[in-house]
Amino acid sequence: MKLTVNDILRSGVEARLPVGSPDTEIEGAFVDSRAPEAGALFVGVRGESADGGQHAPDALRDGAAAAVVGESAWRWIEGDALAIRKPVIVAPDPVAVLGALGRLALERTGARVVAITGATGKTTTKDIVVALLRAAGVAAEGTPGNRNTEVGVPMSLAAMAEGTEVAVVEMGMRGTGQIAELAALAPPDVACITAIGPVHLELLGTVEAVAAAKAELLTALRPGGTAVVPADEPLLEPHLEGLDPAVTVVRFGDAPYLDLDWSLSKAWELRNAAAALACCRALGHEPPAGTRVEIALSAMRGQERPLAGGGVLIEDCYNANPLAMRAALADLARRPGRRVAVLADMMELGPDELRYHREVGEAAAAEGIDLLVAVGERAAAYAEGADGLATVHLPTVEAALERVPALVEPGDAVLLKGSRSMRLERVADALTVGA
Repeated sequence: MKLTVNDILRSGVEARLPVGSPDTEIEGAFVDSRAPEAGALFVGVRGESADGGQHAPDALRDGAAAAVVGESAWRWIEGDALAIRKPVIVAPDPVAVLGALGRLALERTGARVVAITGATGKTTTKDIVVALLRAAGVAAEGTPGNRNTEVGVPMSLAAMAEGTEVAVVEMGMRGTGQIAELAALAPPDVACITAIGPVHLELLGTVEAVAAAKAELLTALRPGGTAVVPADEPLLEPHLEGLDPAVTVVRFGDAPYLDLDWSLSKAWELRNAAAALACCRALGHEPPAGTRVEIALSAMRGQERPLAGGGVLIEDCYNANPLAMRAALADLARRPGRRVAVLADMMELGPDELRYHREVGEAAAAEGIDLLVAVGERAAAYAEGADGLATVHLPTVEAALERVPALVEPGDAVLLKGSRSMRLERVADALTVGA
């Protein structure tokens, strides 16, 4: 979607233009000066230890049409910027300018919005919604990967193609008020909460607080919108009762109600598909029964890779929490052959984190997993809870890189799952060399 610098300046966001033409066109936005995008807006985000705005001259020289920087960064780059002569927007909050750009782009397309949040399954549900809408002939765009933050959401909106009919927007959070901020950028016609569970407890404290934070998406619905929620989640009921009577509430279960030709088979995938199909029906679009639906799931969300000797590796290590761990273990348990679960630390679970890890270990034992490999300091509690199950504890992922390949036998089904900061995908690469 093409906009001009002047469109941003007129949007009401606090900003000024000390250099460059306000008529300059921009298309899209980026924040990493090392990966410039020609014709886009470079947004200099200030971090804890550095100010990205100081790299604006490099981004402008490498093809950015314009840049937005904070006041302190402007003082640093003013001389270079005046020499380059491309537009530089100066604002107290460059991220707010990026948000204004995203809102403008969405408004110009006129696209309806499906907003998705939840303790688990957000990205997969988003991917499935996009695939279903496209199979139904709808021009749908989804946020790439997991661009679900105050930076990622407006960047995704700014990159939408003209003619987009539905924007499918994943919204993440770590604390109270963050979902509301994101929903203000993209007010939803359909608001989907995939699940409630123990996530981000270091900041939120209780699962009830998680439900309240996720429910901010429901109160942001446009008039006459639809709330899509799990049928078995009582913690959302108080928030549903307070919604505008014009809001339609749709509850989904464990599987979609339409027979489609697709590659989804895991129980947790089918539950996400049930949520996705409910979102599409709320918009009035769903593919006919039997339609072939091509779903491009984002990386490390349960993709399967062959192992030497006929086994399979399930690479589900983008992130982890107790809900997602149990779902992944249930899928592993139904696999033929020896079942090996390589589970790394789960983060942000607060003071009860070891209890949650022990409970996942108990679930692994109950599912009949054959070998549990616990990776990380917190992961030792998996082994404590897995009474009667063969376990190996490895303190680091580096240790796992050395030990896990020797623990895997021909024909094994191997699950890799852990929080993002553990980067457990490195073990996947070690296991599949030469496969």
